[in-house]
Amino acid sequence: MKKTIHTSQAPQAIGPYSQAVRFHDLLFISGQIPANPQTREIVSEISEATHQVMKNLEAILIEAGANFSNVLKTTIFLKDMNDFAVVNEIYASYFEDGVYPARETVQVAKLPSDVKVEISMIAQF
Repeated sequence: MKKTIHTSQAPQAIGPYSQAVRFHDLLFISGQIPANPQTREIVSEISEATHQVMKNLEAILIEAGANFSNVLKTTIFLKDMNDFAVVNEIYASYFEDGVYPARETVQVAKLPSDVKVEISMIAQF
């Protein structure tokens, strides 16, 4: 059974997609960008942007009844691979148990709203 997940604590979808979809015991979270959910303002400085993305992801996880310990896989999209070290350090700080999900990080030519970072996740209950 498929169920969409929606929270006002993360940015609203800017296209025809859901913030997340739960299917049985899996949660697929759409890529989150560093947009403030209340103001839709884009955070541009890379460390603040990464924190905003992780907060947006956390809000969706919480709405679904999960947390970062449930995350199995992530994909990080970077506008500039030179930001990898900063993003990596901040990203790691959200996984308190030290058990990290599988992941790939790729540099892309352009992201929505011309942001510097976008992250998607797959979690399990």
